[in-house]
Amino acid sequence: MYKVMIIDDEKSIRNLLKVVIKWEEYNSYVAGEAQSGIEAINIIDDIQPDIVFVDIRMPFMDGIEFSKIAMKRYPKLKIIILTAYNDFEYARECIGIGISDYMLKPIVKADIQENLATLVKELDARPIPDIKKDNVEEEQGNPHIMNIKNYIQENYNNSQMNLTAIAQYFNFNPSYLSRMFKAEAGISMIDYITKIRMEKAIECAKEGVLMYKTAKMVGIPDPNYFGKCFKKYTDYGYTDYVKNVRRE
Repeated sequence: MYKVMIIDDEKSIRNLLKVVIKWEEYNSYVAGEAQSGIEAINIIDDIQPDIVFVDIRMPFMDGIEFSKIAMKRYPKLKIIILTAYNDFEYARECIGIGISDYMLKPIVKADIQENLATLVKELDARPIPDIKKDNVEEEQGNPHIMNIKNYIQENYNNSQMNLTAIAQYFNFNPSYLSRMFKAEAGISMIDYITKIRMEKAIECAKEGVLMYKTAKMVGIPDPNYFGKCFKKYTDYGYTDYVKNVRRE
């Protein structure tokens, strides 16, 4: 069954959504609720919903800001914005960040049913390999760590990439992310970044790329520091490694 999360600072709205819909008819159930965007962000990792109904106007963190953060963590998440404002600018911003749809308050049962049926149909239509992949990822470990690993592998050439920058990008506390990454990956994030960079550097060395060029290409613009990292990782100086490869 699909997991639904309801986020609204009005308890009456949350309760209404929970009771007015026969969720089981849509192969869904309400797995969690929150009264603010901040609270929702703190518990979304525990719930890992498939569908979210979120109010656009809430104190401290509004629905759009929440949606941007949530979709960065869960790109396949389906989000319905609830708003009392029939405003084109809001609608355009919602569509621009990938939100599935938005509904006007006061909420109409038929509108909820129509939107829910559409979202469930979209979820059901996912290719079987994608569904299997999601299940494997859940079994193998924290999906956030997999997303972060992918991010590192795609951005290793950015010299500004570090724990703090990654934590900010994924909206995590740096200390918490550091502990979580090491617990899940079995290696510190800094060591993982270095590992990815050195593997790419080895590929460059095998092609005979000059050291200073390789250093820049893998995000370590200081050749001296790059040289130390490379030797620590391979037990060879960069130039010696290139020579050995050519001999082979």
